[in-house]
Amino acid sequence: MKYHSDTVIPHKSALLFSPANVLAEDVCLPAAVIKKAALENNIRWMQSYADARGVSLAPHGKTTMTPWIFQAQQDAGTWAIGVGSAWQASAAMASGIQRVLMVNQLVGKANMQVVAQLKQHYRETDFICCVDSEANVNALSAFFAAQNLVLDVMVELGVPDGRCGCRTIEQGLALAQKIAQLPGLRLRGLELYEGVLHGDNPQPQVEALLRDAAKLACEMARYVDGEFILTGAGTVWYDVVCNIWLAAEKPPECRIVIRPGCYITHDAGIYDEAQQQLKARDRVACDIGGDLTSALELVAMVQSVPESDRAVVNFGKRDSAFDAGLPQPVAHYRHGEALTFTPGAITSTGIMDQHCMLKLAEGCDVQVGDILVFGTSHPCLTFDKWKTLLLVDDAYNVVEELDTLF
Repeated sequence: MKYHSDTVIPHKSALLFSPANVLAEDVCLPAAVIKKAALENNIRWMQSYADARGVSLAPHGKTTMTPWIFQAQQDAGTWAIGVGSAWQASAAMASGIQRVLMVNQLVGKANMQVVAQLKQHYRETDFICCVDSEANVNALSAFFAAQNLVLDVMVELGVPDGRCGCRTIEQGLALAQKIAQLPGLRLRGLELYEGVLHGDNPQPQVEALLRDAAKLACEMARYVDGEFILTGAGTVWYDVVCNIWLAAEKPPECRIVIRPGCYITHDAGIYDEAQQQLKARDRVACDIGGDLTSALELVAMVQSVPESDRAVVNFGKRDSAFDAGLPQPVAHYRHGEALTFTPGAITSTGIMDQHCMLKLAEGCDVQVGDILVFGTSHPCLTFDKWKTLLLVDDAYNVVEELDTLF
């Protein structure tokens, strides 16, 4: 069957009028919107934090996979963009990113070929990936040496029952020594992700892992020419990573790199909670002023009020993350005008593919055609459900359409 792309709208939140205002129903709803002022605030805040700590920032680009945002982060001073796959690396490089950290293992002939082509096409771009086994480094060495290319790698340190990574300092050091002996590879440093540690109080385990990493980095330094990259830190423990590594003994030419990702739009859920806990324990985060703020919202319409205490809005699992809590209403509009909003009077209670069910408090006035704005938790999974997001000002006027590359 032939697909006539010229007869359909370009994406599910397409602008049907110009200029477009989301609250005036000028765009197809539901729509994922990013508040421009909040986004710029978050970019500025995290870069200021990294600068204040004297570390480099390599935000994880897999959160957004949005070239416009990549470029804004790089323009603000990020040292690199982090990715998780060869495809994501290609998207970052095509977006003009000058240094890409693939904080994952590069496996498979086709994926290796993608990276080889990227290295040949973007010769000035620095690309580094992770390794954690002799099998992987042997395969990478054979492939890249055969093409007269050198692949830069970091040893990954992991934890028992975690995901990838060498499980002991001894394994990591042995792998570093092996890399130094192989053609086609160049060792650049050590990587970890402390976010795999969970529990009621994972901080002691996080700190122990970081100290082990600093010790391993010192032992690995003999196999690295020049700058040693020591990198970790997701969006929850970046202050602890800075505290431990800045105080620890480490290689003389050591660049500490933190890699938070979800700060870019923050959220109204798990990452807001994590940020408030971080500020409670970290003076630097308080002293730089301001804070991260939620920038990503879901705007949807009430499509049914079948019972006095129940309404249904027109978004669902195909539109929003729901793994870390359901999206919850934060504002209520009718005919483009804000209505009084009482937190807790309208709550999300269930979600299906294209429907979200709401519980209404007694006397709550919700009508078909009303617009509700929702805050979400865990932005990564909302981003990857949208081909295009809408950048808006504080009045919900559309400033720009931001294409994603998932």
